[in-house]
Amino acid sequence: MHAVTDDQHTPRGIVTPGLVQELRRIVGAEHVFVDPAELLVWECDGYTIERHPPQAVVLPGSTEEVSQVMRLLHRAGVPVIPRGAGTSLSGSTIAVQGGVVVCLSRMKRILEVDLPNRRAVVEAGVVNLWVTRAVEGEGYLFAPDPSSQGACTIGGNIATNSGGPHTLKYGVTINHVIGVEMVLADGTVVWLGGDVEEAPGYDLAGLVVGSEGTLGIVTKAVVRLTRAPQSYRTLLAVFETVDDATRTVSEVIRRGIIPAAVEMMDNLIIQAVEDAFHFGFPRDAAAVLIIELDGLQAGIDELAARVEEICRSHKAREIRSAKDEAERQALWKARKRAFGAIGRISPSYVTQDGVVPRTKLPEILKIIAQVGKKHGVTIANVFHAGDGNIHPILLFDSQNPSEVERVLRASDEILTACVELGGSVTGEHGVGIEKVKHVALMYSDDDLEVMTRVREVFDPERRCNPGKLFPSSKGCLEIQRPRPAASA
Repeated sequence: MHAVTDDQHTPRGIVTPGLVQELRRIVGAEHVFVDPAELLVWECDGYTIERHPPQAVVLPGSTEEVSQVMRLLHRAGVPVIPRGAGTSLSGSTIAVQGGVVVCLSRMKRILEVDLPNRRAVVEAGVVNLWVTRAVEGEGYLFAPDPSSQGACTIGGNIATNSGGPHTLKYGVTINHVIGVEMVLADGTVVWLGGDVEEAPGYDLAGLVVGSEGTLGIVTKAVVRLTRAPQSYRTLLAVFETVDDATRTVSEVIRRGIIPAAVEMMDNLIIQAVEDAFHFGFPRDAAAVLIIELDGLQAGIDELAARVEEICRSHKAREIRSAKDEAERQALWKARKRAFGAIGRISPSYVTQDGVVPRTKLPEILKIIAQVGKKHGVTIANVFHAGDGNIHPILLFDSQNPSEVERVLRASDEILTACVELGGSVTGEHGVGIEKVKHVALMYSDDDLEVMTRVREVFDPERRCNPGKLFPSSKGCLEIQRPRPAASA
């Protein structure tokens, strides 16, 4: 598409030196980046297979500055890519069509804590774990706990509807967001939802959660705070086969027991994590389950005994219980840093995020093994077994084009199998650019058309995070490629 001009003959869709100067005026020169060397920091996120540098990056410090930036970019017709910590594993924050990355990492204040009403108001750049740390002394926590919770931000959690190990009992981000402040593509600031638990009318705040920045930029959120449980019982069950471990998960749920979390790690992950953290995982085990129960002190030991009995009936060769809070925390540290431990055995990896009904876990794990063998790709597995949210980790060398291609083909087959088994192409990582083509496996053309029309109510020109979430063959912005960053 050729650049068009407005009535004043200003180039549209291009970051000009004049536009850069205006951005600097709004947020300060030190918070605008256009040098190609500087922009390399923002060329990708946690999904490293694709890299697209933006034309510029701007770091606003307030909702008003975000609004001014959006108004300016709206007039210029420039695409906008919201970004937080860049921990996305699906390319949700990559500037695939150039444009300006609006990074909210300076907006990191917890504005209000309202314990009587169990809620807090936070800016989008607040790190997930900071919310819990702000209230844990009063016996509360913020329940969504992605493995990256020490780095990922609330804005990013909202964008992809993040989950974590404890979503089995407590739900994903959408279950803990009451309202959002959002800046629309034209700079208009709106509040959707708010302090009321159950507002009449459409759930527009719920619509924003999981929209991956395609409706606007979330700048603040009202989040629910959850009372911390009185007690925990955290078990490590060791199995000789993956099938025995996965069938144990289904049986626990079938018996009417809802643990706070049920995580599974296979042998490759066990070895990597043990090398990194020396927790004492059995290196020869085919799989381990981490099962956490929480709730009132009364009755929790009896519940743990029931779970142990189920594990033993499904051939668990060993069951350990964390003896104290320190050991419990060490166990969860090892699990949540499992992805990082993979760096010991592979220079690069892609973490997939499909979902299947939990009763289909044995089936999908067999398929994953077959796909890995077919394409010559080593695949490790660590995932939220309780809700069927799998995370196969495909290992490769990013400097080897053949390996990259094989990993992409293997990923395609795994996600297709998830849908065929009655599941989804994503559980908590979002669609981003990685899975855009896979969304059509789940929705008809009519479904996608309706969702695109909803998007256009908020952003008629589709400049907010273009190229993400939904496949599209219409609209010039959806087929543009990146332009070089402007000199300034």
